[in-house]
Amino acid sequence: MASFICLAPYIAIMYVERDIAGRFESIFKVYNMVALVGARQAGKTTFLKEQMRARSASYVLFDDPDARSMFEADIKKFESQYVEGYELAVLDEVQYCKDAGPKLKYLVDVGRRLWITASSEILLGKEVLSHLVGRVSVLRLHPFNLGEFTRAKGQREFTPEILHRMISEHATFGGYPKVVLTDGTEMKKTILRDLYETMLLKDVARTFAIDDIRALEDLGRYLAVNAGSLLSYQALSDNLGLSFQTVRKYIAAMEKSYLVTLIRPFFTNKGKEISKSPRVYFLDIGLRNVIANEFKAEPDGRTFENYVLTELVKLSHPIRFWRTKAKAEVDFVVERPGGLAPIEVKLACSSDQVTRGMRSFIERYTPDEAFVVFYRGEERQRKVGNCRVRFTDVSGLATALGQETDSTRSLDQR
Repeated sequence: MASFICLAPYIAIMYVERDIAGRFESIFKVYNMVALVGARQAGKTTFLKEQMRARSASYVLFDDPDARSMFEADIKKFESQYVEGYELAVLDEVQYCKDAGPKLKYLVDVGRRLWITASSEILLGKEVLSHLVGRVSVLRLHPFNLGEFTRAKGQREFTPEILHRMISEHATFGGYPKVVLTDGTEMKKTILRDLYETMLLKDVARTFAIDDIRALEDLGRYLAVNAGSLLSYQALSDNLGLSFQTVRKYIAAMEKSYLVTLIRPFFTNKGKEISKSPRVYFLDIGLRNVIANEFKAEPDGRTFENYVLTELVKLSHPIRFWRTKAKAEVDFVVERPGGLAPIEVKLACSSDQVTRGMRSFIERYTPDEAFVVFYRGEERQRKVGNCRVRFTDVSGLATALGQETDSTRSLDQR
């Protein structure tokens, strides 16, 4: 049975099966160490505690100063206290520990089985990951995708109206489990505000040694209002009165803390990607909305585009955008094993008209499939040359991109 050691107080909430469960189990059969990374309160600890139930396991939260200091000062004492005698140990929020890489390497090399978590990509930096090459497999856990969201709501059967209502709520308040499982609009907003404040102070400021919290908040607000725009560090520097280097540091910290993601342009010449401006999006639309203080009855075009991006990120394919000097553009280009998939995002789609940008991309790169994702519209498809253009809502996106899961399958059978 699981043994919970150094367990911080928490409120137990309903467990919702996550789509990564099968993959996690398969990986754990091969690797002695699995790293589960993702944003704070995305459900990492809840997921691992559920997997612990049938095993003899210990749990250590490194917010606890005693456990953290013993880990840093004497790894063998830590091993004796927290790891020895168990089938495995769950080490939660490892990014707070100094010199974690060589200590984790020691534990694995002496045969210990570990599940580790982190709320920052700092765990995946060379200071830690370089010590664990060949010893660890990394999985990312995001807030609930749409399929998990409907599962959390207990919704098994769908009409078009029910599905649209589900998408509307998910596109407004996002997928953080506590937000999803809480009733009441104002309480959802309160949880999102508290979560953002915690992420900003604990994950961004503390982890990356940022002292100017007001400047960090100003930057977050600016990025939220301008989500989906081309990112100009110089323009941000001028608008916020921060140095160019400070802006770069703050955005990198926000990205590594799973607040935002930078989407880079697609080129056949890969060398050009890093020299062109990226676009910045938030990884959860609820956080974006609470930072911008914009909770509308219906999403606008830019907000819906950010929402679609959050769902694409959860499919784990590389994502780019495409824009030519002549200003023909495609919102997203997904690089999947079966080839490129250009995606246009439309708030309303009442016809099967294909934009000039999409046509230009199809002519240049000849993909087999292209997608138009709508908030309001009807499923349909048409041909542009040899390319099949599929018009679908967000619920059909994962299935359309070849990432069908139990939750997306149930949504698609409506």
